[in-house]
Amino acid sequence: MPRLAFRDVSVRLGQKQALSGVSFEMQERRVAIVGRNGSGKTTLGRVIAGLQAPDSGQARVDGADLARDRKTALRSVGILFQNPDHQIIFPTVEEEIAFGLVQLGRSRDQAARETAEILARFGKAHWAKAATHALSQGQKQLVCLLSVLAMNPALVVLDEPYSGLDIPTRLQLMRYVDGIAAHVVQITHDPQTVRDFDRVLWLDDGRIRRDGPAAAVLPEFERQMRTWGGLDDLAHLAD
Repeated sequence: MPRLAFRDVSVRLGQKQALSGVSFEMQERRVAIVGRNGSGKTTLGRVIAGLQAPDSGQARVDGADLARDRKTALRSVGILFQNPDHQIIFPTVEEEIAFGLVQLGRSRDQAARETAEILARFGKAHWAKAATHALSQGQKQLVCLLSVLAMNPALVVLDEPYSGLDIPTRLQLMRYVDGIAAHVVQITHDPQTVRDFDRVLWLDDGRIRRDGPAAAVLPEFERQMRTWGGLDDLAHLAD
């Protein structure tokens, strides 16, 4: 995994201070970012992916500025958004997957070959000509994941990847995620999906409240959510 380093990162969105002086270094294979509604989780994920520039501080991967060096960010970090309809832009599955590869400099023929390879690897070769608009939400989310993985990033950011999916689809997608070689940063409101992660960052009001092993951080996070009345309706915890 590339070395991810934040130094006193702050981001203001409109009138809201989304992140305030966030600092950490990250190299673990599986890291979760948790927090209640409006805590700054999604903003932090977007900074990690190079999609949001800090107002102050530095966010770097292997020494390269994530916001300014888009080429390095694109090659090093991929992001899967919560709603696949906000990510899919092409009419067929093969076009959707090939787009990112072309952006990385592949020829169209090479992009087509690599698209076929990743579809075959995940047992979805028959999806190549499928219309993306006709897929279920779970299928669309998988297409977005394959589009990210085809670009072979060292780190994948998952922003509430299982939100709105039924249980069988969620479990299937979780198995796919568990099997990928890339390191993962998962933004989630659901502690159950990250209990076996190596590290958890708990954000509260744009700051890191706790940072440590899942077994140490998640129980305290859940107790606090119950105090705030949050765990009775997990949807209220989503950014």
